[in-house]
Amino acid sequence: MSFEDKTLTCSDCNNSFTFSAEEQEQFQQRGYTNEPKRCPECRQARKSDRFSNSGNSGNSYGNNSYNSSSPRQMFPAVCSDCGKETSVPFEPRQGRPVYCSDCYRKVRVNR
Repeated sequence: MSFEDKTLTCSDCNNSFTFSAEEQEQFQQRGYTNEPKRCPECRQARKSDRFSNSGNSGNSYGNNSYNSSSPRQMFPAVCSDCGKETSVPFEPRQGRPVYCSDCYRKVRVNR
């Protein structure tokens, strides 16, 4: 199938941009069925904004609660191994061991 350059309008900035024949071929090879809605500049800005706000390196899958800007609720606990007071991101349950970060690393290595 032969492609020809197309002029499209960006949904963000309303500027015209060229959807080249080469890009169309790449889209088809990747299985994309829709044309791009944003110009390359707006796509790049959106991508960098998404990564800078998510707090991770691009492994964002949806709207995860651990990406929110509100601080995570922490619960006080006493380490089951060394007895040190610590905070954990879950509510400790009776009969289940809770470890401080140092002891957790030791326990995790031995699993």
